[in-house]
Amino acid sequence: MKRIVLSGTGSGVGKTTIATGIMKALSKNYKIQSFKVGPDYIDPSYHNCATGLPSRNLDSFFMSEGQIRQSFKNGMNHSKADYGIIEGVRGLYEGISPVNDIGSTASIAKALNAPVVLIINSRSLVRSAAAMTLGFKALDPKIKIDGVILNNVKSQKHYLKTKEAVETLAKTPVIGGIVRDNSIAMEQRHLGLIPAVEEERIKGLIEKWGELIQENIDLDMLKNIMDNSEPILDDYEAIWNTEKTMQKTKIGIPYDEAFNFYYQENIEALEYNNAKIEYFSPIHDETIPDVDALYLGGGYPEIFKKELSKNTSMLKSIKQFSQDNHPIYAECGGLMYLCRSIDKAHMVDVFPYESMLTKRVQGLSYTIAQVEQDNPILKKGTQYHGHEFHYSKVEYTGSNKNDFAFKMKRGVGITGEYDGLLKNNTVASYIHTHSACLPGFAYNFTQSALENK
Repeated sequence: MKRIVLSGTGSGVGKTTIATGIMKALSKNYKIQSFKVGPDYIDPSYHNCATGLPSRNLDSFFMSEGQIRQSFKNGMNHSKADYGIIEGVRGLYEGISPVNDIGSTASIAKALNAPVVLIINSRSLVRSAAAMTLGFKALDPKIKIDGVILNNVKSQKHYLKTKEAVETLAKTPVIGGIVRDNSIAMEQRHLGLIPAVEEERIKGLIEKWGELIQENIDLDMLKNIMDNSEPILDDYEAIWNTEKTMQKTKIGIPYDEAFNFYYQENIEALEYNNAKIEYFSPIHDETIPDVDALYLGGGYPEIFKKELSKNTSMLKSIKQFSQDNHPIYAECGGLMYLCRSIDKAHMVDVFPYESMLTKRVQGLSYTIAQVEQDNPILKKGTQYHGHEFHYSKVEYTGSNKNDFAFKMKRGVGITGEYDGLLKNNTVASYIHTHSACLPGFAYNFTQSALENK
């Protein structure tokens, strides 16, 4: 399985632009399977647009090394890809600990025995770019940095000088350089880049990124690095439980401008358990489809609160679905949508609390939660990993811990101590999770759907 990790020296070095551009450029002649390190939904939406294939996440906080390898193998085999391109997160070595690999791009590179190309913001750097390269290579000799890309060079002269420094002093080939250009920058909002699903113009921008890469990166050298990838350790571990629901169910999943944060393997785990996925739009459709359960992912409902609030027939159909005791599982944006309101705009009102956008981040962390009550996805006593990232809060005005399914061991949740509002057969929390760290998710959810048909 030919592969490469594209990693930055830190955040903001242009990693997503370069990685997506490489994916786009190579997709003209090859089938490219993309991957993103860490808990991220937005960068993968750009990958999807560039390659035409669903991107997948690799995360060593969610996954064992065997699961990382299995997830990579699943993606490559499912798409029959020629190359696997993995975009890193933050700096190569940044994770949840100052001294170990967990949650870092480095952990993924080591689990997959993958070569790394280091992306450096070389603004005002020449010899220092060589020093940075040497430092990144020296910190962990198990990491194989086989190439460097110089971003934000001032001119061709600057590029050639820096290239000479890195290749001579750090003994590492430079495979290209990108001249700084604000016209290719992407607009951002409070959770990061705007998801590619929202903007038709983003497709044009990605085309430009692909052209930029073709003009400035030695793609033959990049392919040569991937072609010479060393074997992956033959040690795999399942991403979800092999026990499966045998009877067929239908799971409704909102997917539109407001809701589009889903891990590909969560969907595949449901399908493995004989669930037929019925996509719908809470903005554009009148009611939910004829389904047995609802999985409401995250997204930007706060940006589209007016459109969501105006669709009263949809709001009523979801509230009735909950009152009829059909299972609903909601994450982050889905939680907000199930509350009484978002910034005073009326929502589904399964939970009688106000949700609101805030100026400061309320939760940004990997999470660990203890299950305190049975719910559609988990049984009491389970402990599981996830992550949260939200600039919103839910004004919980109750006083009963039995209103919640989860107690937070790490992270903020809704109250700082609890998460997972529970009512009828509906559970909604700020925690996003992945089937790798919650391997019974799909089986439990489809079983609950069958029991409450």
